Amino acid sequence: MAFQLHIGVLAFPFGTHAAPLLTLVRRLAASAPATKFSFFNSATSNSTLVFPVGESNSCGNIQAYDVWDGTPEGFSGTHFEEVGLFLKASPGNFEKVIEEAEEESGLKISCLISDAFLWFACDLAEKRGVPWVAFWTAASCSLSAHTYTDAIQNAVGSKGSEEIANQTVSFIPGLSTLQFNDLPPEIFPNKDPTPLALTIYNMVQKLPKSTAVVLNSFEEIDPIITKDLKSKFQHFLNIGPSILTFPTPDDKNECLSWLKNQTNPRSVIYISFGTLISPPPNEIAALAGTLEELKLPFLWSIKDHAKKFLPEGFSERISEFGKIVSWAPQLQLLQQSCVGVFITHCGWNSVLESVTSGVPMICRPFFGDQKVNGKMVESSWKIGVRVNGGVFTKSGIIEALNHILLSDDGREITENVYKLREKAVDAVKLEGSSTKNFNKLLELISASN
Repeated sequence: MAFQLHIGVLAFPFGTHAAPLLTLVRRLAASAPATKFSFFNSATSNSTLVFPVGESNSCGNIQAYDVWDGTPEGFSGTHFEEVGLFLKASPGNFEKVIEEAEEESGLKISCLISDAFLWFACDLAEKRGVPWVAFWTAASCSLSAHTYTDAIQNAVGSKGSEEIANQTVSFIPGLSTLQFNDLPPEIFPNKDPTPLALTIYNMVQKLPKSTAVVLNSFEEIDPIITKDLKSKFQHFLNIGPSILTFPTPDDKNECLSWLKNQTNPRSVIYISFGTLISPPPNEIAALAGTLEELKLPFLWSIKDHAKKFLPEGFSERISEFGKIVSWAPQLQLLQQSCVGVFITHCGWNSVLESVTSGVPMICRPFFGDQKVNGKMVESSWKIGVRVNGGVFTKSGIIEALNHILLSDDGREITENVYKLREKAVDAVKLEGSSTKNFNKLLELISASN
């Protein structure tokens, strides 16, 4: 097929950023078969992604290109050092591969879609005279917080963020339940800001220039925030949850077999803290000890390197009522009727999967947007609770589990999750808000020729 349009897609190859961007591209590619999508991402990140039909590099109208990640040969630094090197190598690393993709296809790129973190895509698009579409991989509440960075810094003033930590952020529409200490740390001024903090600040300055800001969410989860952000961008398009419109294939896994033997509805505790973070050793030990004492059925997806912090002999002693695994097909697992609560770090992908599965949450946030999400889960959406004191202790874990699984408030929380799930389902129906927004996005990129 001779392609009519060529869209360049710039990924941020860390954490869970690239996967939802690829999901968006797959949806667009399926709806626009005459358009070629060049997916620019690091080799390491590309190797972990599942491209259409299982091909590792290209298929149909999507082609993946490897972008240099900025790390020297034999690099063995920290995750945050790796992010810094990648950002230092950008945008030159992207420009080089964009030229290769154009030469190979014989088509100039007519639109750039990028992870919102990659603010320099705005400059690349302006230089080429093409639209820039920014994809924000988190929730609208965290985007709103970043959008109000200057106002937050003015409110802090010379007092320092610690002095006003417990005051509410009442001046931001839709975030009145948040306190200053719930906000992402990158918002607050620092004498030596991290590369990521500088990147996010630059992003805030550039986003109003974008043709559209796109989110994997739905307007109805935060109507006040949606209305406010629509006034700040040319197009503010919630197009999700994508897991309801573009589901991932089933993954046969031992976890699902184990869960099918759990016959009591809403009884199993599922525990996972995402791809990057594990709780500190003392919290792992506290969580493990409490689960062993309570003898409630649980499934814990814990990274191999963190298993050494489990009590000695723990896996054997809990084998009759619990299961420890290194990885689990999270969405499929949450959709099982026996799962009653999700203990989570509160990353946005996990929150969405919990909402669309109708499972309440116990939140233990760590960094970035997770604290904002956790506060919204507890105080605004009322679909879960945060652990008391922000860290795992025996008393805090028992209190949270009792609250969700046994109390009247817990039943109300579960009902709230189901109601929010219904709104998500409605949003992706034929006349739903997310479907209309996705069609608008298609219109914007198709008009970019």
